[in-house]
Amino acid sequence: MTTVDEATRIILERCGELPAQESELAPEQLGCVLAEDVTSDLDMPPFDKALMDGYAVRVADLALHRSLPVSATVTAGQIPPPLPPGHAIRIMTGAPIPAGADAVIRVEDTVSVAEGMIQVAGPLPEAEQWILRQGAEMRCGEKVLSAGSIITPQVAGLLAAVGRTRVRIIPRPEVAVLSTGDELVPPDARPGPAQLRNSNGTMLAFQARRANANVRFLGIVRDRRDELLQRIEDALRSDVVILSGGVSVGQLDLVPQTLRDLGVIAHVHQVAMKPGKPFFFGTRGRQLVFGLPGNPVSSYCCFELFVRPALRALAGRVRSGPSWSEGELADDFSHRSDRPTYHPAVRSGRKVRPVAWLGSPDLRALAGADALVLLPPGTHSFPAGTVVSVLDIGD
Repeated sequence: MTTVDEATRIILERCGELPAQESELAPEQLGCVLAEDVTSDLDMPPFDKALMDGYAVRVADLALHRSLPVSATVTAGQIPPPLPPGHAIRIMTGAPIPAGADAVIRVEDTVSVAEGMIQVAGPLPEAEQWILRQGAEMRCGEKVLSAGSIITPQVAGLLAAVGRTRVRIIPRPEVAVLSTGDELVPPDARPGPAQLRNSNGTMLAFQARRANANVRFLGIVRDRRDELLQRIEDALRSDVVILSGGVSVGQLDLVPQTLRDLGVIAHVHQVAMKPGKPFFFGTRGRQLVFGLPGNPVSSYCCFELFVRPALRALAGRVRSGPSWSEGELADDFSHRSDRPTYHPAVRSGRKVRPVAWLGSPDLRALAGADALVLLPPGTHSFPAGTVVSVLDIGD
């Protein structure tokens, strides 16, 4: 069997970044990665700008007189007149600074002493006070974003500020999710004897969306070779195919051979982990195919360990496995397994507490967890405070 680390390496080596594409800047690009450097097409701010509501003044004038007549008012979006010597101009936040002014006094630092006359009520201003000079944030032609930047709301705002309404991005991968099994019925159906609702398909579709992928949810396919060939061929129109069920070595585990018949090259089949041993990974050209176990906790763990890192790599993000951190067992805990085990747990700061768990079918226990704790193979009694590796799964 392949180790988890070796399987991760094999998968990431075959995850080529998706080709960049140009598209309109839109909220749908949130979380995508820029595929080009971006430069500013103007100075920002494009003029000397007031940072406060107040009065534009010459500092030298106030050294002679603490009271000044107000000659004009300028609001944001207006072009101001020049500042006459010995005067102040009323100015609003964001408005251009009048020629001749070298400071802004806040409204609250002045008092009105007569009609059209203000007086400084506090310390005299210093030169450049509450003024943002043209180009202080960025200069025309300056690089403001690098290829590889993730589009966050603030990055989108910066793109808009420099006039980039079309950008080149690495697109989200499209993921096809298909569940296999004669025993499965849709979630809105009442299961008959020996039947189960298709919880895996829904769960995996949500995991893929949380991983910033676009999802094609293809429902259920029966354990019939002709049906599998047709439905998997349709799924292979997507960048990534996720199948659940039918990947072990039983009589009706037809998925691995069906994939081979469709030209998928197998690279991993069975991984030394619990839950999730019957895991399949293959490729057809640039397409990635993941065959996940039918038990829901196994399927979930395989997605987090193998599929999520692959989706990140396709989308142009950091090419690495899951981000583990250290934690400490909150209580004594006994454990026995022949393989490394990814045990559902609840984390509170550095403390982590494995949940009561009945094994790979126990989706209810997983639903109450926000972390996985990695436990070594063998029979162990761990005292409280034992340091363990923890993978957060709560967001």
